[in-house]
Amino acid sequence: MERRCPSHPLLFCLALAIATTSFFAGRAEAQPVRGEGQVVTPESSVVRTEDTGIRAHTNVRLIVPTGAPGNVAPPAPSGAAGPEVLPPGPGFYYANTPASLACVYRLVARPDDGCNPYVVTRNPSGGSRAIAVVEAFDAPNLANDLAVFSAQFGLPAPTAANFRVVYASAGACTTDGTKPGYNLGWEAEATLDVQWAHAMAPNATIYVVEAVSDGPTDLFAAVAVASQCVAANGGGEVSMSWGFSEASGERAFDGLFTQKGVVYFAATGDLPGALYPAVSPNVVAVGGTSLVRNPLPWRGNLGDFEGEVVWNWGPTEGTAGGPSVYEPRPPYQNLIKDIVGSSRGTPDVVAVADPFTGVWIYDSTLSGWLVAGGTSVSTPVWAGIVNAAGRFNNSTAAELAQIYASASFSQEAPRGFTDITSGACSIGLDFEGLLATEGWDFCTGMGSPLGYFGK
Repeated sequence: MERRCPSHPLLFCLALAIATTSFFAGRAEAQPVRGEGQVVTPESSVVRTEDTGIRAHTNVRLIVPTGAPGNVAPPAPSGAAGPEVLPPGPGFYYANTPASLACVYRLVARPDDGCNPYVVTRNPSGGSRAIAVVEAFDAPNLANDLAVFSAQFGLPAPTAANFRVVYASAGACTTDGTKPGYNLGWEAEATLDVQWAHAMAPNATIYVVEAVSDGPTDLFAAVAVASQCVAANGGGEVSMSWGFSEASGERAFDGLFTQKGVVYFAATGDLPGALYPAVSPNVVAVGGTSLVRNPLPWRGNLGDFEGEVVWNWGPTEGTAGGPSVYEPRPPYQNLIKDIVGSSRGTPDVVAVADPFTGVWIYDSTLSGWLVAGGTSVSTPVWAGIVNAAGRFNNSTAAELAQIYASASFSQEAPRGFTDITSGACSIGLDFEGLLATEGWDFCTGMGSPLGYFGK
């Protein structure tokens, strides 16, 4: 089984990781093309019962690359791009670049090259106003690492004007306040959030709002500051890739996600069961998928995109969601009341989250280039896509009404979304074994992005 990595920076506990191949024994449906690497789950992503209502957890899974199978890179695809836009690791045909993910989700015109990460070079070009990512603790190398990431993939470089770190202890969107302490897992989270919000909306201003701790008082204070930052820039999105196991009294925080002009996103998590704030009716709940890429060189280029399925590692790990224990069904889900009953249902939407079909990130503290997964990926990806869509709804309720309004009464996926109908998920002991179906379901919600329509 996967081993947990304690919060210690020394070599990022590489000795505690295991080879990626063991996770895919007998799993043919979504088996990706992959190099070899070591899987690490930061301590901050370990969920403990005693933390309920007290401490948030991140939703990050990392792969530390060690090269392609046998440490020999397969031949490059026909028409492969030049070194300046190639992924940083050889033979990792499953791991996405900004250009390959934009191709998969049709944020750019899809050419006849299978959205292969080693071929496509056209990045998303949109984005404006602001995206704030809310984090616990301090990540000291975010700006420098974002610069390396941006240079690798041909994205706009971060500047003092478009990238800012704010300490939430100031109580306002200023450079004042006390710098928080350091936590390795939360640094990985912040690195991922910043780089992929920027990748999907490269012209938006990115705010990183750092809470003093991972407790609810400090994190929700940081949400309030993040809301100020975004509102002051004419509106935009707040991305929260962390979550708390549900607890009584959580509805008291729902009002925090109602700042006019701000749309809030949160991860549904990587273990069975619903998370807060994703279950809040004022937050877009984001789950995860796996991308299927060609594993057979005689069938075409290795790594060509072939489809998308539920991210599921069995009954104990994979995309999460389900009905809330405490939140009632919001009006925008009345169309699916026969599925969710009287409870708020999650997820609303999904995007890539399986680490084995994950995304490249650069973190200088954690050995440099890594492949990241978890619903901590899908959350900033969705925040960036909605930002780049440019509609800037006045509230999350308006955003979700727009997302759900496109669904037909037969529950078919709306335009602007790919309905994920393959795979299964586990969302708790009472809801194990659910299948992805046509229309909204507890595994994949309304589906994954398909262009900018309906967002």
